[in-house]
Amino acid sequence: MIKLRRTLLGIILFLVIWQVLAIYLDANTIIPGLGAIYNELTSLIGKQTFLVAVVSTIGKVIVALLLTLLIGLPLGFLLGINNKLFDMFRPIIMVIQAVPVISWLTLVIFAWGIGFRGPIFITFLSLFPIALLTTVSGVRNLDKNLLEMATLYRVPRWQVIRDIYLGSLLPFIVAILDVTLGQAWKVILVSEYLCGNSGLGVLILAARYEVNPAKVWALTFLAVLLGLITERLVKLLFRKVAKRWAI
Repeated sequence: MIKLRRTLLGIILFLVIWQVLAIYLDANTIIPGLGAIYNELTSLIGKQTFLVAVVSTIGKVIVALLLTLLIGLPLGFLLGINNKLFDMFRPIIMVIQAVPVISWLTLVIFAWGIGFRGPIFITFLSLFPIALLTTVSGVRNLDKNLLEMATLYRVPRWQVIRDIYLGSLLPFIVAILDVTLGQAWKVILVSEYLCGNSGLGVLILAARYEVNPAKVWALTFLAVLLGLITERLVKLLFRKVAKRWAI
């Protein structure tokens, strides 16, 4: 309850500072007033174009996250238990991690043009190294005594993977979700803005062409809110799956 009060106080303080700056600066092109942003919010919510954009963006985020986890976690596990493989793949991973997003955007536009696949692909490339390297770190930090005991008592291989490896990796998977969920929303929105044909990023681009900063901020606040809700739901789902797994 105390934590909730502090959060609410923080939100109220942020809104007060925003409104004071809007009045003091008197520059609607930079910081529009809360009233103008609220009017844009109410006009957006309920419109079919907005709902379609929200579904499109959430869909891209989910697909990019699933690809990241389904490819990054198993490959990270394999590289974590095999140093030779890790040494072979490490330069490739470092290159993928080092390439700027703008370069991937340019290549995607050359390959596919404007569309649905580009933002997903770019987001996957941005998140994949994080998931893979974090998993490798988790495997390498595994308590070796547990593996020795499992070998001594001849514990089945599948049970070692499920109970020891995956059990030890849970905190690292949570860390991956903490980092990638917020990052996924940011990269998806930027990618939609530059090479997408639908989604909240496209609506922000349209608001820019309209020279409507209040609408830009309204869409931004909605994107932040949706990102926070998505993060909560994914973490809640993950906790339930982990409990059912009884790890």
